[in-house]
Amino acid sequence: MTTIFLIAKLALRHLLFSIVLGILSVATTYADTIDYDLSAYQSQPGLTAEVENEELTVIWQGDRNTELRLRFTINQRVPIIRELATHSEGESWRVLATDVVPEFRVVSGVRRVTQQQTEPLERLGVPLTVRKLKEIMWDAFWDAPLYVSDEPPRSHQSSIPAAEAFANHPGMPRQPEEIVRATARYQATGCKVRTNGARIEIMFPGAEAGIFSGYLQYDVFKGSNLVRQMLVAQTDHPSAAFKYGAGLKGLPVQSSSKVVWRDLVHRWQEYQLGGPTTDQATIVRSNNRLIVAELADGAIAAFPPPHSFYWARETEQNLGYGWYRKDSADSFSFGIRQAEGEEDPEFYHNFALYNARPGTWQRMPLFLYVSPEDGQDAINQALRFTNGDRFRSLPGYKVMGHHYHVGLVPRLQEKGGFDQRLNDITTMKGIGVDIYGVIDGERGPGRHDKGEEFLAGLDNYYEAARRQSDKNFLVMPSDENSTGGRRPFLGGHYDIIPSKPIYWRPQRLEGQPLSEPHPKYGTVYNLGEPMDMMQMAERENVLISMPHPRAKRSTGFLEAIKDEPQFLHPHYFGLGYRWGMGIDASETRLGEYRFQTLWDEANNWMAARDLPPKFALAISESRSDLGHRGKPPYDDSYGMSPVNYLKLDSVPSVDDMSSIINTLKQGDYFVTSGEVLIPHYEVQGEGNERTIVAEVEWTFPLEMVELVWGDSETTNRHIISTTDLPPFGKKRFEVHLDARGKKWVRFAAWDVATNGAMVQPVQLMNND
Repeated sequence: MTTIFLIAKLALRHLLFSIVLGILSVATTYADTIDYDLSAYQSQPGLTAEVENEELTVIWQGDRNTELRLRFTINQRVPIIRELATHSEGESWRVLATDVVPEFRVVSGVRRVTQQQTEPLERLGVPLTVRKLKEIMWDAFWDAPLYVSDEPPRSHQSSIPAAEAFANHPGMPRQPEEIVRATARYQATGCKVRTNGARIEIMFPGAEAGIFSGYLQYDVFKGSNLVRQMLVAQTDHPSAAFKYGAGLKGLPVQSSSKVVWRDLVHRWQEYQLGGPTTDQATIVRSNNRLIVAELADGAIAAFPPPHSFYWARETEQNLGYGWYRKDSADSFSFGIRQAEGEEDPEFYHNFALYNARPGTWQRMPLFLYVSPEDGQDAINQALRFTNGDRFRSLPGYKVMGHHYHVGLVPRLQEKGGFDQRLNDITTMKGIGVDIYGVIDGERGPGRHDKGEEFLAGLDNYYEAARRQSDKNFLVMPSDENSTGGRRPFLGGHYDIIPSKPIYWRPQRLEGQPLSEPHPKYGTVYNLGEPMDMMQMAERENVLISMPHPRAKRSTGFLEAIKDEPQFLHPHYFGLGYRWGMGIDASETRLGEYRFQTLWDEANNWMAARDLPPKFALAISESRSDLGHRGKPPYDDSYGMSPVNYLKLDSVPSVDDMSSIINTLKQGDYFVTSGEVLIPHYEVQGEGNERTIVAEVEWTFPLEMVELVWGDSETTNRHIISTTDLPPFGKKRFEVHLDARGKKWVRFAAWDVATNGAMVQPVQLMNND
């Protein structure tokens, strides 16, 4: 007995010693090497940070009289959320979760130049040097770095033989070893805490994910229950394209824990975590890009930026952007993800991912909304940031979406006639669009004809648009043409935006007049040369715009026509604005690299000739004509395309759309992603002393407003930080501008999710 007692005593002593060592080990893991740098932090009411017991505690005033608390520490070099809690008036603190780990998964491939880009350059006689290929590859559209196949890259429009397709798509076919998959690893020894207006930013260095290295960042925003968790990283890879997923790992499985979302037809769904553990995440096709972890004392909604989460695609099909995973009997994970590729074989070769230019800081954000209520409340509150995924009505304005490939006539004919309904119409009305700008033109049997069949096709097109329109909704029948397609060749792709039904033939024979009467269609134009088109535009109040300059088969344009009379003509009024073509995750403004750079450059070209600037016209480029699938309500039509807010009191009819044309021509509109609105803008004063006046409204916390101007050679900007402003606000900005030497100026506003709005540039006259 004595021996047994002695053995038991020694065992107990060893156990106690092990427990003490474990406690000391944990304390050491959490505390010993943590360096909290608060030198850039400034305390303010409702937004505080402090270090105590080797933990960083951030407390801030949220919305709806809620206070929130985040506690951070580092465990084995991994930054963790030690505690997430909320506090409502009259209650004690309620802890939602403890010891939660940030999760990021990154997949990278190789960016390539595509045949769509090289073809137009070859026609222009531009040498395809290594330097030129490296320059244009960042604007690739028909690229899919994760699609490994022996099948040559070809679009739905391509009939190029396989050998030529591979020759014009350097480095093909793709190889599996090009693809790198990684889960972020952390080697943090401390963090930096910085006050930035009415927000606190916490940065943990030492993050790595495959080809990327950088830091983990958390942002909290005074006046909101919003938290941004973001991996910010860079690579030295010379031609990287990538995607990411993000989430939280280590949430508690309790009797009341579950994952909540709304499905594609807006029904509430949930998973109560009763199944077995799994190594794989379950993909959720939720509505509005939202998924929620509901816990005993509250809920956390996870969602991506509503627009910059997408690169350019030609389909808006919901590919499933949420996920959850049961890691053990006691914990689960959830978050957001980007898909591996398209599901429709028609678009396998069009899934371009983000660009990652060498040395640029790529941002991979996940937004979290923390609710003290249940999962449905968390979703409803998160939806406020996108106005319920609807372009909000604004007094005195009408919302115009433009450049949609619909297949209007053949789809209606297949359904039995022009009075049948396309689901596209319901979808566009549902997201708040008043003017639905389709660009089908003549797409029937006569599309390759140059005479009567072509005219009959146009007539069908206009009639179909009439039948699909309503007194408060217009299907606006525009037309996209291209160099290499029908004449006249204006250079690159170009949209014909009419003020009424206009009839024209894509040829002009020798001795044939520009216009002539027709017994059925009235005046018919014969167009053979670029200036024939511009003369028709002038006579009939038609506008011309290039929908996707420097991308797709408009590579090399506008440069190739910047001195041509058709481009300098006032009715060639604009350039198409869509952010996804060439999107780079380092951008803080949608469309920053490709579109905005070119837009400002083009306006300097115009200023050098003392001509008015060109305007930006928001476009979509989505297709619902292929396979006649259409655009169902559960597609992400809101997320993928910007719109134009036109100063109009009413929606016109197909037979007189001149009010739209005149508004566009005068620049009385702004382009927006939907979350930022600019209901009023003007340039006051004369000569050198000007004042820019702009009224701005926003949902997400506003990041900045800016003035951008050009002097005919260079572009400059004045950025005004707005990080002191709360979310869901409005403000009138009055900014002085010394106009000396400046030829044009424009105003823009951007939020923390890269959403924004831009007004049209104003020509500055009478200044030294």
